[in-house]
Formats: sequence, C-alpha cells, structure tokens
Amino acid sequence: MANIDITRVSSKGQVVIPVNMRKNFKEGDKLVVIQNNNQLIFKKADDFDKNIEEDLEFARRTEEAWKEIESGKGISMSAEEFFKEMKSW
Repeated sequence: MANIDITRVSSKGQVVIPVNMRKNFKEGDKLVVIQNNNQLIFKKADDFDKNIEEDLEFARRTEEAWKEIESGKGISMSAEEFFKEMKSW
C-alpha cells in the first residue's frame, strides 16, 4: 500500500524523510536515488535489484496520473476505491 506525505528540499539540497516513512530505515543506511523525469525514487541499496521494474512502472503510472490531473481529467473516488485500484497495478 502506498504511503504519501510531503517534505521540502533545503537550501543545501537536503530532504527529510517524514517520520511515518522512516520505520524501515536506520541511521547509516545507504540509499539509491533514481530520477525519472520529475520523480525521485529512493531505495535501500541492499534492495536495489529487488523489484526495480515494479518501481519504475509505479513511477511511470504516477507521472501519467499527474499529467491527467494537471490537464483537468482527474477523477474523484474514495480512499478505499483508490487503494483497490492501486492494488490492481
């Protein structure tokens, strides 16, 4: 299930991972950062080879969804419907 939150980039380019998303990370973990157009994907270096195709597909679908929303083609649905739809991806 996707976990969504908002953070900011500091003047030094630093990003804080929101506290509710840190439970699987510990100090000193190495992260791989993948840029896909305007998206950044963070993965633990230990898990880099695992599910990379799934991550890129998720990023592609997210980008498509943002384009639709920005063009006014977004749809409205409940959170339950949204998560059900995401599971089908």
